[in-house]
Amino acid sequence: MKKIKKYTGVLALLVVAALVLSACGATNNPNIAPHSGIYGWVYQWLGRPLQNIMIHTAHMVGGDNSAGWGIVIITVVVRLILMPLMLVQQNKSVRQQEKMARLQPQMKLIQAAMKHKGITPEQQMTLSGWQRELYSKNEMSLTGGIGCLPLIIQLPIMWGIYQAVFYSPQLAHSTFFGISLSQKSVVLAIIATIFTVIQGYISLIGIPEEQKKTMQSMMIFNPIMTLFFSLSFSGALALYWAAGNLVMIIQQVIVTFILTPSVKKHVADELKDKPVEVVVTKEKVADLFNTNSGNSTTSQAKKELHQDLRSRNKGKQKHK
Repeated sequence: MKKIKKYTGVLALLVVAALVLSACGATNNPNIAPHSGIYGWVYQWLGRPLQNIMIHTAHMVGGDNSAGWGIVIITVVVRLILMPLMLVQQNKSVRQQEKMARLQPQMKLIQAAMKHKGITPEQQMTLSGWQRELYSKNEMSLTGGIGCLPLIIQLPIMWGIYQAVFYSPQLAHSTFFGISLSQKSVVLAIIATIFTVIQGYISLIGIPEEQKKTMQSMMIFNPIMTLFFSLSFSGALALYWAAGNLVMIIQQVIVTFILTPSVKKHVADELKDKPVEVVVTKEKVADLFNTNSGNSTTSQAKKELHQDLRSRNKGKQKHK
């Protein structure tokens, strides 16, 4: 389960990367919006409506920076709308982590027993049964209790925003405080990357050292991916990523300083009323292996006794 959590973010970024790169090659001319397949469907139902809203917002704002403000405002609004969904996901994640920490002593006993030299299939099945029982009695999910629904909902919407900017000459071929949105922008790429680093740093506050080690790869990978994508496309898209990452910082502040302490307190109060159910103990694990060892010894003794009786019978037959 730890490995799944560790690589979920990486896999999500790779999915986004695959969508971006494949969509760029979906048409002979990257400036022509797609009209067929999944990309055409997303553009028709999400990309174009969001594009029209951005352009309308830009007209309302007015001025030389109106197109850039249109991108920023709509990106921030959509991210804020999605934030409750993300906070629900984070709530489940923190809750699961807190309860899992209470089960770690028993889980370590099972993990150590699984590495026991000469373990039999029957013993493995017993240990697996104990793990399922441990999770069941403590109302824990073997999959971590965190579904893919939030990610599935977010991807099309974020993809729609991307298309809205990418396929709009009016939005892309503009300036934002003197920065061309039609050309690659190092300044906006650096800003988007800095926001990613800040968000990652805040996410590590209050995290146990053991868990920090599993998150370090994401701390490195996320900024690199942000910088790569921001430098690979126009400044308009870099501005979109910068605005989205700014909202992510706000979201992470809420998670780190408000949601996480609240969930931890709630779980602690729950465990006072309903303590962790003990399913696995050192004695129980020792008995599992000692019992089987005893059975092996008995079986061996029986074999030796049978062989001795056969030898004696053979000797009696020779004497006759």
